[in-house]
Amino acid sequence: MKQKSITDKLSDQKAALYVRVSTVYQVDKDSLPVQREELINYAKYALGIDKYEVFEDAGYSAKNTDRPAFQQMMARLRTGEFSHLCVWKIDRISRNLLDFAEMYAEIKQLGITFVSKNEQFDTSSAMGEAMLKIILVFAELERNMTSERVTAVMLARATNGQWNGGRVPYGYDYDKDTTTFSINETEAAVINLIYDTYEANQSLLFVARTLNEKGILPRSGSPWNPTTISIILKNPFYTGVYRYNYHDEAKSGGNSSNQHLKSEADWVLVEDHHPAIITPERQAVVLDILENNRRSNRRSAKKYVRKNVHIFAGLLYCGYCGSQMQSTIDRERSDGYRPSIYACSRKRRYDDCENKYISDVVLAPFVLNYISNILKAQNNFGRSTPIETFERKLLRGDMFSDVDHIEQVGLTEMYEMLHRGVSDAVYTSQRIRSMEADKETADERDLLAAEKRKKERALARLKSLYLYNDEAISERDYLLEKKALEDSISTIDKRLEEIERASSEHFTLTDDEFMTKASIFIMTHQLQNKRYIEFDKLIRKIDANVIKEFINSVIQKIVIKNGKVVSIRFKNGLEHKFLYKAQE
Repeated sequence: MKQKSITDKLSDQKAALYVRVSTVYQVDKDSLPVQREELINYAKYALGIDKYEVFEDAGYSAKNTDRPAFQQMMARLRTGEFSHLCVWKIDRISRNLLDFAEMYAEIKQLGITFVSKNEQFDTSSAMGEAMLKIILVFAELERNMTSERVTAVMLARATNGQWNGGRVPYGYDYDKDTTTFSINETEAAVINLIYDTYEANQSLLFVARTLNEKGILPRSGSPWNPTTISIILKNPFYTGVYRYNYHDEAKSGGNSSNQHLKSEADWVLVEDHHPAIITPERQAVVLDILENNRRSNRRSAKKYVRKNVHIFAGLLYCGYCGSQMQSTIDRERSDGYRPSIYACSRKRRYDDCENKYISDVVLAPFVLNYISNILKAQNNFGRSTPIETFERKLLRGDMFSDVDHIEQVGLTEMYEMLHRGVSDAVYTSQRIRSMEADKETADERDLLAAEKRKKERALARLKSLYLYNDEAISERDYLLEKKALEDSISTIDKRLEEIERASSEHFTLTDDEFMTKASIFIMTHQLQNKRYIEFDKLIRKIDANVIKEFINSVIQKIVIKNGKVVSIRFKNGLEHKFLYKAQE
């Protein structure tokens, strides 16, 4: 019986065999087949495991664990399918101590035994686990020492003027045979155009837009942007200087777009390394302009206070290209009001999108009245209400006259939600109920405080009556009445403490949270109590920030096409798409 249980246990074991090589050369030399065959034999004859599966990564380095077969294997290990993880050598998993330690900690917690065939240990024993940790420490040490040696060689090469590789700067060609740079005349003309345009206009955005409008693209084929223009203007390579060891990869996390510079004392600068496109004097002038603009922007950012509030900023997206729509101020109306207008950011930048702009004058009445209609429809919703009637209620108002219907999917979702008795059809109506509860709590607090004052006055009169007119009340009656009043006051105090404690927990709000809460309360009552929302009157009566906070608490995204609202996605995930009548 005992022998049978051991056999059963062995039959339940299954090994994950992981093999990896980092270069095509190793693949061609059949390193993978060798690893695979040796691991299969080791699992069968050394571990006594007949069931196994091979996970193979060909041509992937061990600098991290972002490899397809490895990730697939880890996902399978987490399901409990395997009892062992076997590798040819531990560096097949990773040469990074942290990555390996994280992986090992996870599989150990899963109860999986780690086995390295070449190092001849497995972690099912204490000695095997200790050996593993020692080997990992020395593997990490070797990797760091190798990295230091490579860095020293690269610095020596750079100091001698030798190119250490990388992306060849725009404007130049590189000959690998002669290891020299030459000017690419076509691209050099673009570099000069960039400098000319920036010196004349002193705007990175203007330079990028000019190049894009002229159809001039960088090597990547993507449109120019201000960041790329800034990098070109600041790069000393265009003055013939080779700069190396200036970028701190440790601080940037290996992300080249996140530039962290080392101290200039650590830079390697080689003068006259290659032909210059721009003179050092001209670049110095441009660098001064860039620095002055940076300081000016920083000062203006501190002083400038935005007067206009773009109510729908950050919520609008183009119905043609999907770009976010940018907001600007429109002309002043006769009553002094200046609405915002919103236009496709891509259209503004490249002028290749056909979408029209939309104004608060059109957008706000549509959105606010639609939310108002939803609130009123859900308040008056009956289980026998047909979906057609529900849709008519949502589209009540002149601003919806050219809407043919609401797309069935979103309409049905909201209708069924209300039919199930869920009152949160447009946004968190729970917040409204919470605010109403807050008001009720405040009313209760006032009533209790008034009652407490009344009881305290009664207690004071009782004491006076007993002390100064002993014939009016007996000591026994005095003590009984006094205790009843004190107990009543104590009960009130306890309830007031409960209310204060709940309020302190509930009302520990930031200014933004308080603003949002107040906005919801104010706007909800406005929208629920009026048949039609006249935005021009509302904006004069209620601060635009209140309306903006409310809109942002309700809506996640609005899509605009040809000056019309084509869809609204609410914060609760529901989305309504509007289909318009055909134009005659």
